[in-house]
Amino acid sequence: MLKIDALDLHYGAAQALRKISLEAEIGEVTTVLGRNGVGKTSLLRAIVGHQPTSGGTINWMGQDISKLAPYERARLGIAIVPQGREIFPLLTVKENLETGYSCLKRSDRHIENEIFELFPILNTMLHRRGGDLSGGQQQQLAIARALVTKPRLLVLDEPTEGIQPSIIKDIGRAIGYLRSKKDMAIVLVEQYFEFARDLADRYAVLERGQVVMAGRRADMVDADVRRRLSV
Repeated sequence: MLKIDALDLHYGAAQALRKISLEAEIGEVTTVLGRNGVGKTSLLRAIVGHQPTSGGTINWMGQDISKLAPYERARLGIAIVPQGREIFPLLTVKENLETGYSCLKRSDRHIENEIFELFPILNTMLHRRGGDLSGGQQQQLAIARALVTKPRLLVLDEPTEGIQPSIIKDIGRAIGYLRSKKDMAIVLVEQYFEFARDLADRYAVLERGQVVMAGRRADMVDADVRRRLSV
């Protein structure tokens, strides 16, 4: 499991995260909710090693990974789907997927058929450049690229942002399927409340870099969470 304890993160003199504690279990979806600018993306950047932390610990599968480089965390099975997708626009869909090979052993460097079963549109566009895809197709490509790395921990940063409703449903079904396999922990950052609520096994709400609400989905009071998300 992922266990974060009393995590602090600074950007210079500005503190973005304050004593964050969070857990994510294999076979579950942990959703992180909050308004813009409350530290959600900073939390994910800390988990994958893109931003150094200034206090606390990040423990993955019994190992303190707080000081490991991003590529070392990737080799431990941690993958991110970043906000804004960050696909390579001049590479083909196939080439974008193959960038996920970098953290794998040579014998594991192949694209599982399961990825195309989750996102069949990608199989028809393997030779199209990533920049020619629609926003929703690029989001599917970004998730597929992360899955190529065979992650045990998948973190997704607002995968519904700017996406048409039909593809939001496809992404929701894919996340639900990945959870059902019981071999992966999923941390989902979202502002779309209904999407996050329907997928959540556990949740946390951030305000000003702190966890102000957390618990199991069964204990969530929708109105209280919505109030924390309203502008």
